[in-house]
Amino acid sequence: MGPELPPRGYRVGGWEITGPIGAGGWGTVHAARLVGDAARSAGPQDVALKFLPTAELAPRQARKVAETARREVELGRRAGHPRLIRLWDSVVLSEPDQPLLDGAIVLVMERAERSLRDLLEAGSPTEAEGARLVTEICEGLVHLHRSGWVHGDLKPDNILLMADGSVKLSDFGLATELTGTHGTHGYAPPMGTLDYLPPERWNAPLGEHGVKVRPSADIWALGIVIHEVFAAGAPPFPGATPVSRGAATQEYAHGRAPLRLDDAVPPFWRELAADCLAPTHAARAAHTAESLLVRITARRAPAVRRRGGARGARVAVAALAALAVCAAAAAVWSYGAVRGTGTAAEVTHPIRVFNAEQRCRDRTDRDPQCSLGLAVDPMRSYTADNVVPTRVWHGDLLAVDCRLAQGVPVIDESDTVSTEWFRVRLPLGSTPSVAWLPAVRTKDRPSVPGCPRPSVASSNTKY
Repeated sequence: MGPELPPRGYRVGGWEITGPIGAGGWGTVHAARLVGDAARSAGPQDVALKFLPTAELAPRQARKVAETARREVELGRRAGHPRLIRLWDSVVLSEPDQPLLDGAIVLVMERAERSLRDLLEAGSPTEAEGARLVTEICEGLVHLHRSGWVHGDLKPDNILLMADGSVKLSDFGLATELTGTHGTHGYAPPMGTLDYLPPERWNAPLGEHGVKVRPSADIWALGIVIHEVFAAGAPPFPGATPVSRGAATQEYAHGRAPLRLDDAVPPFWRELAADCLAPTHAARAAHTAESLLVRITARRAPAVRRRGGARGARVAVAALAALAVCAAAAAVWSYGAVRGTGTAAEVTHPIRVFNAEQRCRDRTDRDPQCSLGLAVDPMRSYTADNVVPTRVWHGDLLAVDCRLAQGVPVIDESDTVSTEWFRVRLPLGSTPSVAWLPAVRTKDRPSVPGCPRPSVASSNTKY
């Protein structure tokens, strides 16, 4: 199905195609506009229609296309965010008289102005503009990873720029949900764009569920993108073709060649890109999207940036460069958390857990997808290996011991950043009996003593 199929004027529901936008490996994207009575609706007037044809494909290929569409729909339903392109609807065409269209899956999506690839081909952005672009890419990755997804195909072609210049990540056909132990990995088909695959993916074993995919794969791709943004689109690894550049990647990963980044990349961004391009998953895992965003926001002057109207409003708070020790000693109480049906009157110094995701605030059951983790140590990255077994949900009441003003910065789903943590008591019988709640997970600010900075010994405690 070429860019002109379906043709101009073809309709999908109330949408009429006005022209082609582009084509990819599995389908085509077309500009469309609401017409007729539908044009009087309050929804968007201009969208992009992504056609994924299934006609004339072998059954196995058709299943891959259907799985690609399912991933995009599932991620759009569960991980909506101002830095992710919005999915409005999905339709399966019934066109028995047009074999090329019959059975095609159509995704109705938010329409962008152009891609980051288009921008880079037009010329290199200024350092300030490049910094903004990378920051907003990181914001999208933070939300994806916190929502339990890996993009799987991060590249300038899939990083879209809206009319106001803001960034939105797109094309989630290879997105992978993290379903492995502690939500640290998932499995996906052995597909991807060669120039953006991490070294370990080139020889990854293929199991019955596919190849193992982890967030560090997106971090590698981010390192490539950072280099391209500041080096006028040039890749960091030499070679005339993707395969030859892949060979250069392997030489670097095996220690047979150094990492040579273009001198055009400013020092701060060179260091960031180099960390993203650590040669192994283990070395790269320390550089999460969240920690990278904290480094970026720490470098920039504290500011409130608002983009995309009320819906897209977001706050970026500069992380503090050093961690100060709280002066006051922590007081300890002997009560546990009152969960679910408890009232504030039943707990001294209570705080109520807050989930920034509206869909979770609207639920009354304790859906595992809406549970929130409590940290073992507020001075270590807030990741799956640093949470206690006890989970909490929106509305739970927790008893507070003390407040730590400057722990590891945490970013919630609305992109609010805070370095504050509360040490809370867990229900009787829980192991451990205390844990740490990030301040972004509550709207309450009780008057409690300051916590001393956790010792090295407690920071290394495993539960």
